[in-house]
Amino acid sequence: MKVWLASLVAAVLVAGSALAAEAPAKPIVLNAKSGNVTFKHETHKAQQCEKCHADAKGGKIEGMSKDKAHGLCVDCHKKEAKGPTKCPDCHKKA
Repeated sequence: MKVWLASLVAAVLVAGSALAAEAPAKPIVLNAKSGNVTFKHETHKAQQCEKCHADAKGGKIEGMSKDKAHGLCVDCHKKEAKGPTKCPDCHKKA
């Protein structure tokens, strides 16, 4: 029974990772009045896509706004105690 259950869990994990979209290789630049924010998927690959996206396929994040971006990014950085949390750390004037 334990072997069967372990096999089932392993199959689900492999199938789930196969469905995940390939993250963009180049950084994404989000335009903002206070300075553009460069987002690198590479540095966030330990996170599950669904933490920000609707599903593992990725794609555009619906309803992205200043408040949503700050809720997703800054709140996560504070919770995980990783990444920048101050405005000029992310927002760069050209």
